Amino acid sequence: MSANVNKQWLRYPVICLLMLVGQLAIAEVYTYIDSEGNRVFTDQPHKNAKKIDIAPSNQIRSTPKKPGQSSSMKPKPGPLFHYQLLRILAPEPDATIRDMQGNVMVTVTNDPQLQPGHTYRLLLDGEPYGNAGHSPVFPMTNIDRGTHQVSIEIVDEFGRIAERTPNQPFHMMRISLAQKRLAQPCKTNDFGLRPECPLKDKPPEESSILPFF
Repeated sequence: MSANVNKQWLRYPVICLLMLVGQLAIAEVYTYIDSEGNRVFTDQPHKNAKKIDIAPSNQIRSTPKKPGQSSSMKPKPGPLFHYQLLRILAPEPDATIRDMQGNVMVTVTNDPQLQPGHTYRLLLDGEPYGNAGHSPVFPMTNIDRGTHQVSIEIVDEFGRIAERTPNQPFHMMRISLAQKRLAQPCKTNDFGLRPECPLKDKPPEESSILPFF
């Protein structure tokens, strides 16, 4: 019985010590033997009490961020890469495009090849057309009648323009079906094949059989 009581009393000093260690940052720890022979731990100086030297904790404190400091370091842009050649292959300068839907295909070539992180950007009449990408072919649809200016930019991963072609004009002519038929009359074999030559407009074929008399 006495042994169990002694063990129970021994727990109290240990628990007190652990609690006081956790508060080390705000108090010092002292120990002494009370009148009943028990060891007491306290953060208050006491007669005949001895100060306990406890090693500082290894708690890591986070360093506050400076204003404007990002959590991840972004790479700094290096020297701007320049291309030796960037040229629009089609349409040719001052080309006339005849298409009822106003479709035109723009293609570009460059040397050296497109660098990693770089993209092509098409400009129509000075404004970006579509999304920038890695393909040197740009289909445009429903372009209005009239003269337009087209150019190509190569943009690096930082949004800087590495190269740009001069504005190149082309002329869009969206002719009607009637105008196409007038410019190129429909032949017998064209009906059902050319949009301006529907089957319903195909004239009846003349019979090659002579009438019987």
